[in-house]
Amino acid sequence: MSLFIELYLDEDVDVLIADLLKAYDFSALTTRDADQLQNRDADQLAYATRQQRAFLTHNRVHFEILARSYFEQNKTHWGIIIAVRRSPYEIVQRLLGILNRVTAEEMINQIRYI
Repeated sequence: MSLFIELYLDEDVDVLIADLLKAYDFSALTTRDADQLQNRDADQLAYATRQQRAFLTHNRVHFEILARSYFEQNKTHWGIIIAVRRSPYEIVQRLLGILNRVTAEEMINQIRYI
C-alpha cells in the first residue's frame, strides 16, 4: 500500500485536475484513461477499490448511498472525496490540503467533502 493517496477521477470530473495533480507528483487516474467511461457508479467505485484508489466525484447523492452500502455490507473502499463544482485549479488546491495531510490508510472508508 502506498503512503500517499492515489486518486481515481469520476468521468464528471474535469481531466485537467488529473494533469494538475500529476504536476505535483500525485497519482491521478481518469475514467477515460482507465477505459471505464459510462460504467455505473457502483462499478466505478468497485474499480477504484480494486485499484486501491480514493474516488473523486461531484456526485454527492449517489456516492453517499454507495458509501453507506459499503458500510452496511462491511466492505472496504479507499475513500471518497466529493467536490463541489468549482474551477479545476480551486479543486486541486482543496485536494492538496487532503493529499498533503492524510495518508492512504487514513482515507480508507472515509468520505471527505471539498
